[in-house]
Amino acid sequence: MLTISYRKGHALFPIIMKRGKRVHLDGWMQLSYDEGKDEKGGGIMRRWIMHVDMDAFFASVEQRDHPEWKGKPVIVGGRSRRGVVATASYEARKYGVHSAMPVSKARELCPFGIFAEPRFQVYKETSHRIHEIMLHYAEAYEPISLDEAFLDISAMGSQYPTLGAIGRAIKKEILKETELVASVGIAPNKFLAKMASDMDKPDGLFIIPYGKEKDILRPLPVRRLWGVGKVTEGRLVKAGFRTIGDIQDASVEALASVLGNQGSLLKRLSFGVDDRPVEAEREIKSIGDESTYEKDITDPSVIDREIAIHSDIVAQRLRKQGLMARTVTLKIRFASFRTVTRALSFEEGTSLQEEIYHHAMTLLQKIPLTEGVRLIGVTASRLGPPLSMASLFSEDRDKRNRAAAAMDEIQARFGRKALQKGFWLEEKK
Repeated sequence: MLTISYRKGHALFPIIMKRGKRVHLDGWMQLSYDEGKDEKGGGIMRRWIMHVDMDAFFASVEQRDHPEWKGKPVIVGGRSRRGVVATASYEARKYGVHSAMPVSKARELCPFGIFAEPRFQVYKETSHRIHEIMLHYAEAYEPISLDEAFLDISAMGSQYPTLGAIGRAIKKEILKETELVASVGIAPNKFLAKMASDMDKPDGLFIIPYGKEKDILRPLPVRRLWGVGKVTEGRLVKAGFRTIGDIQDASVEALASVLGNQGSLLKRLSFGVDDRPVEAEREIKSIGDESTYEKDITDPSVIDREIAIHSDIVAQRLRKQGLMARTVTLKIRFASFRTVTRALSFEEGTSLQEEIYHHAMTLLQKIPLTEGVRLIGVTASRLGPPLSMASLFSEDRDKRNRAAAAMDEIQARFGRKALQKGFWLEEKK
């Protein structure tokens, strides 16, 4: 049963109560990129920032890799009583367990919990895959940690008609490729986007529209402001500032008497003002794509097609970043979890699917397929800008590059399904 209600001050944005959980109706999700233009009718596109945050990342990876742990309290941080909790699953958080807590305290609160040693190499590999997916959804992307990043999605309106559509798309792809759940926040700036991603965890998608920043922030506790930890919160509460609305109503002088120079910064944040740009990653070292399959693959034709698909995705991402690769790596993980990687380097860079696929298939010949295949991955590295003189040496290659660019443009305007190569269609049969 669904009960529709309205929060005070948010009459335009109805809320649903579904199975006891508050969820925003899709009206928020239907905010389009066109509605992001300035109110005077000009063509200036407003900025939209997305914050992607993996839910209970380390613990979720452990639950994924140990299916028997799903639904149970998992605490990552080691078995030693002298250690600290790195991450706790949501099942464990119900008992008061949280990150940075001493393991000894976590055992007192949740003695029946599953205490797991951290596997940082596995977390790094999974994180790398997630961040590669993020590159597909933004012009600028700023990684914050293994499990979160900011993305500037302002120019993605040609591919995704609404903000909700791009939020759902990245959540769906991360879930499909890694079996992990992400929460997404979309807002006019980084501060608000990060706050939005935490509004409806786990598995959340929350949008803060332009013009609603003040009202959404107003009832929240002051600890939700960036830079307000336990000590600062205590000082603010003691001085009578309990909610962000209290900060909004206060004078800068009153805040300065409690916090000094930090008072003016909190005043700006209380209204949702944050001008910091998304700072793009310093340098992309590699671009790859991989999939883990529900059933082990034994058919050589299916393996061939999967390599073709991964090669196409890698090629598209290379072209989007304006890069070419001079090394291709093929990764095969067998049913026994034995993993084999082979790499091939060449002098002339490429961003063409057929060439990446050719190199990957050459590498496949060097890997005996003695058992079913659980994972296939293709990665491009030794990246650099395209060589402008390439067309002088290969007219045919220049034509193929132009054809690939034309396909990219069509897909950017009308969606990835508007024009696809044959092996993509074979996958859907």
